[in-house]
Amino acid sequence: MNYWIDFLEKNALEFPNKIAIIDQESARRLTYKELNHEVELWSSVLLSQNVSKKDSVAFLNSQNCLAHLTLMLACSKIGALFVPLNFRLSKSEIEEVVIRLEPKLYIGNGDKFLNVTTQYLNLQTVDFSLHESKIQKNKFDKSGLDETILMLFTSGSTGVPKGVMFHGEMLLSNQVETCKGWGLTSDDVTLVETPFFHTGGYNVLLLPLLYLGGTAILAQSFNPDNVFDCIEKEKVSVYFGVPTMFQMLLEKPRFKTCDFSSLRFFISGGAACSVPMIEEYQKKNLMFKQGFGLTEVGPNYFLLDEKDAIRKSGSIGKPMPHSIVRVETKDGKEAMVNEPGELLITGPHVCAGYYQNAEAFKETYKNGYFYTGDLVKFDEEGFFYVVGRIKDMYISGGENVYPGEVERQITSHAEISEAVVVSVPSEKWGEVGFAFLKTNLETMTIEALRDYLNPLLSRYKHPHYICALKDFPLLANGKVDRKILKKKALEIVV
Repeated sequence: MNYWIDFLEKNALEFPNKIAIIDQESARRLTYKELNHEVELWSSVLLSQNVSKKDSVAFLNSQNCLAHLTLMLACSKIGALFVPLNFRLSKSEIEEVVIRLEPKLYIGNGDKFLNVTTQYLNLQTVDFSLHESKIQKNKFDKSGLDETILMLFTSGSTGVPKGVMFHGEMLLSNQVETCKGWGLTSDDVTLVETPFFHTGGYNVLLLPLLYLGGTAILAQSFNPDNVFDCIEKEKVSVYFGVPTMFQMLLEKPRFKTCDFSSLRFFISGGAACSVPMIEEYQKKNLMFKQGFGLTEVGPNYFLLDEKDAIRKSGSIGKPMPHSIVRVETKDGKEAMVNEPGELLITGPHVCAGYYQNAEAFKETYKNGYFYTGDLVKFDEEGFFYVVGRIKDMYISGGENVYPGEVERQITSHAEISEAVVVSVPSEKWGEVGFAFLKTNLETMTIEALRDYLNPLLSRYKHPHYICALKDFPLLANGKVDRKILKKKALEIVV
């Protein structure tokens, strides 16, 4: 029988002395042999706490740390379910999640923070020396490929957070296809900054590179100077971020002097990069691959290669080989070229469901496809474009307007690096667009913007209001918080 964790044990034998993890918090550099050994020690610790197969383990820490990875791998080694908690939620919100989860064990780093009855283990009190002699005696009941290994809770922006259940085949499929599709190698080095309570922390580059025998640097959080340091000193070769992070790097004086010679390519996700930003990076011979995915499916299932970054600006690329894609119109028919429709995905990388919420999963997984809620269209060459979310689409003068499409054209302006469009009420048109901009121009009028958009968009798609912001409010995963911007727009207009 195959087990998901087999890749780690295999690499511990094949690359025993190769550095697998560089942990910045502890300044430790673990080889594959040492990483596997530490995972076995954690497995023994969990067994000593009476955690057994199919039990869940909740982990809470105020920032990224090595234990996020070693505990997750240890849970797979004993067949348990690992649940990293979102430390950016309020205490009461986290407690609600734990009460729903009813884990066998709650692990933290310091005094018990949550007021829950769950058995608590303090990371600082764990003594690995007590478990060295037990490893060989332990019988590990590993997680099979059809069993749930990891659970991540969605942000809850549309209601109560849903626990997305990652099974072994889902994780493995993402590892294998990410390595193939993005051309990763065992020589690659990456920096991991995205929080582990989001899928990007584990699944964009960390687990794929560990599958290959590559090296990952674990950072506590995103810091531009740390990115530059790691590129120069640790020779980072592939780096993942969201457009906002890349824009912040570009705006730092150090961007002009940093030695990027080790970088093979950047990977951007979460939203399309603006053409002006890509062009600034290309001046330094820095290339972008752009990915697209969803926590419940993958997360990596679309890829735009660097050679198409400018030519197909705004595109999320083409589906990766393990993804079966359908675009469905409102009447349930398959969409034609350049016709907007909902993106449906199926394949081995679809999650096992939502924790204790089968009804919610049935609403999104139907007829063998996961209904993503993303509105997309594809061109004659098969390149896909996100035109918005179903819930973000608005109707202006009887016509559908997709914010993603409008944002893509706005950011083609050389002086606008980022744009977010939300809808606001209009007596005449029902709804109209309100565009928030990041721009280098000291003044940008709505008239000037609409003049620029005239040859690019139908008039009914043009925003009626604009507001320039120095910084956009962000969610924990680095994406723009559209809810806050929507509220701000309504306060300005209404």
